[in-house]
Amino acid sequence: MDEAVILYTDGACSGNPGPGGWAAILSFKGHVKELSGYQAATTNNRMELTAVIRGLQALKRPCRVDVHADSAYVVNAVRQGWLASWQARGWAKADGKPVENIDLWQELLAAMQPHTVSFIKVRGHAGDDINNRCDALARGQIAQHRG
Repeated sequence: MDEAVILYTDGACSGNPGPGGWAAILSFKGHVKELSGYQAATTNNRMELTAVIRGLQALKRPCRVDVHADSAYVVNAVRQGWLASWQARGWAKADGKPVENIDLWQELLAAMQPHTVSFIKVRGHAGDDINNRCDALARGQIAQHRG
């Protein structure tokens, strides 16, 4: 695998829980694809996870992927080994309580499986143009569905 696909993701929620939007921007060798979606009743964390999942699922073949996300929840779960620990404990946290969003964590693992994925934490609302565009797309989904 050569050059990495760059995947920026963001999720948003109006109220938490409430209506939510997600966005993913894929770029590879000058080609850019924007994806976004809406869910009527959800949480911010679910939208953050959904953005990464949908971005990875959009890839047509195994790739090296650099995921840029402003969600500490998503990035830390992968980079700090929480996800592997949760799996090893049968989807329980260290305190024995069930992990939230198991369905999406399992979907994320499946979406990551064919790829070599790195997670990079970006600061939200800190002048990163692509992160800001993701945020605008995710929030735009919420606004569009408000009617």
